[in-house]
Amino acid sequence: MRFLPLAAVILALAAPFAGCSKAAETTAPVSKEFGDQVRAYILAHPEIIEEAANKLQAQRQAQADSAMKVSLVQNRTKNERDARDFVAGNPDGKITVVEYFDYRCPYCKAAIGDLNKMLRANPDVRLVLKEFPILSPVSEQAARAAIGAKAQGKYMEVHSALMEEKNLDAAAIDRILAQKGVDVAKAKALGAQAATSAQITEIHALGRASGVTGTPAFIIGDTMISGWAPEDIQSQIEAARKGG
Repeated sequence: MRFLPLAAVILALAAPFAGCSKAAETTAPVSKEFGDQVRAYILAHPEIIEEAANKLQAQRQAQADSAMKVSLVQNRTKNERDARDFVAGNPDGKITVVEYFDYRCPYCKAAIGDLNKMLRANPDVRLVLKEFPILSPVSEQAARAAIGAKAQGKYMEVHSALMEEKNLDAAAIDRILAQKGVDVAKAKALGAQAATSAQITEIHALGRASGVTGTPAFIIGDTMISGWAPEDIQSQIEAARKGG
């Protein structure tokens, strides 16, 4: 359990004793008698330190969750409807799931098989794939290669192979492109273009604005699911379906 700083807890505990206006709080010093009362109460009831810490943490988490929902609503169109992103599943599906991923993320790799099964089980879902390379330079090389392959109509084949590759490096990326029938030189040239760099930079900025802190991260409407949690994702899909 992560506790809040003791000073913050003490201030929270002291509030009921103060009984004064905000203006008085900022101008009047705390009397020794008041401090002794607070100290004596805490010593007599030490369990309230944890109780107060938990309450403050819950309040701050609720505030953070609320702020995230607002951010997700504000950025929903950018997350769901960027024409540069590849859409798996049903491109015309009424329910949109957005995935932020990294090709070297072990959790992203572990999830891809079950994620494909989920798409087959939910034919009304469109999955927007956001290239979010954060783990290494190879992650970005892979993202650029996938974007280059998309222009040749080979995105999903390359995407799946990159995810399935256990020893992903520059040589493996080139090998996968060639195996999937991609013109490697053209794909790499497109991946190196300024437009591709701008796309990746914009996705990173959008991810930060949306509250993405790691991969995989899934967004469904105004809900963020961090990590691969298939039951939670399915639950949100069903909620979105019921909500129209």
